[in-house]
Amino acid sequence: MLKIGIHFRGQSIHALMIIRNTRIKDLWIVDGEPFFDPRGEFCRLFCCGELSDILSSRNIEQINLSSSKTKGTIRGMHFQHSPYAEMKMVRCLTGRVLDVVIDLRRGSDTFLEWHAEELSGDDHRMLVIPEGFAHGFQTLEDNCDVLYLHTAKYHPESAGRVNFKDPRVGIDWPLDVSEISAPDRDHPFLVQAFEGLEV
Repeated sequence: MLKIGIHFRGQSIHALMIIRNTRIKDLWIVDGEPFFDPRGEFCRLFCCGELSDILSSRNIEQINLSSSKTKGTIRGMHFQHSPYAEMKMVRCLTGRVLDVVIDLRRGSDTFLEWHAEELSGDDHRMLVIPEGFAHGFQTLEDNCDVLYLHTAKYHPESAGRVNFKDPRVGIDWPLDVSEISAPDRDHPFLVQAFEGLEV
């Protein structure tokens, strides 16, 4: 775990970003610690310098916002093939979601394993997802807004999917599905010969 402290308007305050690894290599959790004063709170959402070890030479190329109205909605599981593979940084701004990733990296010790983190508008938590992972989430409440920072622009011709209920992965979704796009719902399951993505 790495704590990063900052100075705010000349005041030395407690750490605003706590970076933790997960059991899956290169998958990170960043917890923000807000600074409170009589006006309210201040929390850092992103900082190139403080996340430099994770970002390495990557740059944020695109920022997107998804809004989902109904509890039980699933979006995913999505990724981009090389050469447009991307790191994603995902944060829930409003509501509560179960954010899920699948390790698709060829040769990884955790190949086809999944990891889930509950993210909410109250917890100031961000999941940092490296290239070679599929990503998606299920809303646990109505009216959820999820913010994505991407290190590559969206290229439709490079878009890939894993079916959210693929039996080779076996994600344990907590709720019945209320809404899902037809492409996500109907995407074929992984073939047995699938050996992963080169990253």
